[in-house]
Amino acid sequence: MAENAKTPVNLELLEATLNIIRQSLQADGGDVVLVNCDENGVVTLEMTGACAGCPLSSFDMSEGIERILREHVPGVTKVQPAMAW
Repeated sequence: MAENAKTPVNLELLEATLNIIRQSLQADGGDVVLVNCDENGVVTLEMTGACAGCPLSSFDMSEGIERILREHVPGVTKVQPAMAW
């Protein structure tokens, strides 16, 4: 494989990993929804429920969810929040 070749993200593994993360979020009245996963491995998520208005949700996404997804789902390069317009 070429050095610059990107590992495609396995969407089934991504969803399965998010389902495990969801259990903790749902226990606190929140949830996370997969909005997109692009060809560069950038995963876009939307925090919902109690997580949507929580000031710690951006920290949870960057320090918790992103770390877990990058460790367990090959090809994930970044996790970003969905932009609410």
